[in-house]
Amino acid sequence: MLPDKRYFDSFFKSAFTVDNVIFGFDEGKLKILLIRRNEEPYADYWALPGYFVQQYEDLDAAAERVLREMTGMENVYLEQLHTFGTPYRHAFGRVITVAYYSLVKIADFRPRAAGVAQDITWHLIDELGVLAFDHLEIVQVALEHLKKSIRTRPIGFELLPPAFTLTELQHLYESVWGTELEKRNFRKKILSMDLLRDVGKVQKGVAHRPAKLYRFDEQRYRELEKEGFNFEVRDGGKK
Repeated sequence: MLPDKRYFDSFFKSAFTVDNVIFGFDEGKLKILLIRRNEEPYADYWALPGYFVQQYEDLDAAAERVLREMTGMENVYLEQLHTFGTPYRHAFGRVITVAYYSLVKIADFRPRAAGVAQDITWHLIDELGVLAFDHLEIVQVALEHLKKSIRTRPIGFELLPPAFTLTELQHLYESVWGTELEKRNFRKKILSMDLLRDVGKVQKGVAHRPAKLYRFDEQRYRELEKEGFNFEVRDGGKK
């Protein structure tokens, strides 16, 4: 039985988009990947890599396709974050967007602008300014999600190189939380978890005394997780 056309007229005049919030960490700062749009609405504005979902396309597949077509980035794990459906958020009409987010190591990718992106670059999370559509709101929701998640899951290590210093790890947490942590307390807490392994090397090419390099032992974390281990880092140790 065919559905009544009146229902289509009333409820099916909507479009869907996907928007990707890609976080990266570099030089002690949390960054986000943005494109400069080359089409209206919001031509020449910085925006999240996002576009329309095709008629018979799965949402996850759409997010991967849009990211690939606009930035050239592939094999990026994207997690569905939130749906934004405020009326009039898009000049074309009723457009609902499903936001995805990811944490990547900046050094692992060389984004290139394509499609509706005339330019692409990493931006400091605390210096974004005006963005297209409601993308600043989407970024803020993603950042709040990251702030909460990094307390109870070791996801922050996904932003760091394979070998890192304790100072780099501390700067990561400080950048995400937007606060300065007490060095001694932070290191004591992190090292007490027994999840970091000394790689037997130190920094190179630094003006100060080279610091030890560590790696995150994911296998050990999985073993401890099965035993009920609770990964928890709080920002209560701030100065």
